[in-house]
Amino acid sequence: MINPKNIRNIAIIAHVDHGKTTMVDGLLKQSKTFRDNQAEMSQDLIMDSGDQEHERGITITAKQTSVFYGDYKINIIDTPGHADFSGEVERTLQMADGVLLIVDAQEGPMPQTKFVLSKALELGLKPVVVINKIDKPARRIDEVEDELADLFLELATDDSQLHYPMYYAIGREGKAWAGLPNDASVEADLSPIFEAIINDISAPTVSSEGGFQMLVTSLQYDTFQGKYAIGRVARGTAKSGLAVSLLKDGEIASSARIDKIFGYRGLNREEIIEASAGDIVALVGIQDAHIGDTIADKEAPEALPTIDIEAPTISMYLGPNTGPMKGREGEFTTSRQIGDRLKRELETNVALRVEENGIGFTISGRGELHLSVLIETMRREGFEFEVGRPQVVTITEDGVEKEPVEELLIEVGSEFVGVISQELGARRAEMRGQETTTTGATRLTYILPTRALIGLRNILLTATKGTVIMNSLPHGYQPIGGKMPQTRNGVLIAFEAGTTTPYALQAAEARGELLIGPGVEVYAGMIIGMNRRQEDMEINVCKAKHLTNMRSSSSDGVVQLTPFTNFSLEQCIDFIEDDELLEVTPKNLRLRKRYLDANERKRAAKK
Repeated sequence: MINPKNIRNIAIIAHVDHGKTTMVDGLLKQSKTFRDNQAEMSQDLIMDSGDQEHERGITITAKQTSVFYGDYKINIIDTPGHADFSGEVERTLQMADGVLLIVDAQEGPMPQTKFVLSKALELGLKPVVVINKIDKPARRIDEVEDELADLFLELATDDSQLHYPMYYAIGREGKAWAGLPNDASVEADLSPIFEAIINDISAPTVSSEGGFQMLVTSLQYDTFQGKYAIGRVARGTAKSGLAVSLLKDGEIASSARIDKIFGYRGLNREEIIEASAGDIVALVGIQDAHIGDTIADKEAPEALPTIDIEAPTISMYLGPNTGPMKGREGEFTTSRQIGDRLKRELETNVALRVEENGIGFTISGRGELHLSVLIETMRREGFEFEVGRPQVVTITEDGVEKEPVEELLIEVGSEFVGVISQELGARRAEMRGQETTTTGATRLTYILPTRALIGLRNILLTATKGTVIMNSLPHGYQPIGGKMPQTRNGVLIAFEAGTTTPYALQAAEARGELLIGPGVEVYAGMIIGMNRRQEDMEINVCKAKHLTNMRSSSSDGVVQLTPFTNFSLEQCIDFIEDDELLEVTPKNLRLRKRYLDANERKRAAKK
């Protein structure tokens, strides 16, 4: 059992793509957590273990690991950088005593930097700042230091938080310095970061005396041990076989016994006999545990404060597929199966909310990415379902209905400022700042309703030829405004069921941009393209060219179609309007009208 004075619990926080996970990988390798041959064989971004994390290049779920440096055990929590997954950050900061704040030497503090740092300072966590990627040609270290000082001045809750140690690093190469080096190519390692964690971040302020007490901040499962309840031991000692009480909302909910205790070493869990106060452990045997519950000694059951998570801002309908092709491609298709899967997700996804809505459900989360990751995960597991257009989650204060507002930061080339301003002006966005960065790009800051962000990313990427960088974070609530203008043209709708033919698609592409190719099975009411006009248009994409006994060089030529646009899941969610649905199956994504019959659509439009 480790002395609590020799334990350090740190969370690594930063904006997306500033190098958190790369830094954790370097700490793992340089602490000799792996054997030499393991370190050579291990992939980059060891901590990003999920399929979607590899594909998207982002961290989605917070993960725990531990390294030993001399006599010290350092528990490291790698947190996501996207604002959509800030629920993960909020729950895992409960386990930390300090934070390693990583900031890009070129980009400086960004919106998510501000959000996660404010959460850390509210909890009284000690920050250690690391300016990363100092080898970038466009680095601007002096300006970034000034921006950090302004940020701490804005967010600090007491004077002591204005004094923070600062280090410089090239995380990808595993180098760090206590002062800015004159030559970054010289040999160096991450030992200054290890020393900073030990010297600048205090040991856990916990008591070994008294009964065992732990707040559950994470859950994991495996087929051998069942449920793991993960958290930091707040008081006393965790021992195998200890009789405990499970407290929910301050009340004793059930009794259990700790079967096994697992500590962390690198990426592995190792079974241990007992764990001291301040250490992060995983307990097996408490099957009814949920995030936010307290596990305490049965002799003296006292509850710890629960985790306070910010309310969701975006909701969408998710229910069983009702289209003509339902049940063909998915393994799990019923409302009951979908509901059971969402209940399991609620146990680990603390920022998610689920409510029954007819035969389906309304799921609410922090943003489109938060919900689309869940949808993609269910799709890969064999679920088939349909989803509706994202809607904002409003609140009522003093009898006034209010909608969420976001702060949007856009970085774009100066030649695209006009088109950005025009698009955001139409969405009732209020400009708060404009500046030119050292690289010559223009940085714009807007305050706008969350619903104005729905579908915005695709439009701005198209308008700026894919060069826009945009990030947002919650900025409170304001009284709900008027209806947003329509920002999308109408769609091309399949007139009848059948299989698309090149001949019919050639005529259809003269009307707009196609979303499907030839040889695709369609049904009446399915969206097959984007119209060039504001209204929707029905079109027959299944008719074949009839053979005649007339022959000519022009009529029998090979049909040449323009390549169709293949939307990703996020693009499909952004694209659909209120009267449309997205069919999600393990094999296909299909856009359709909510009412498949043309007459029903007309009647619904009149209401």
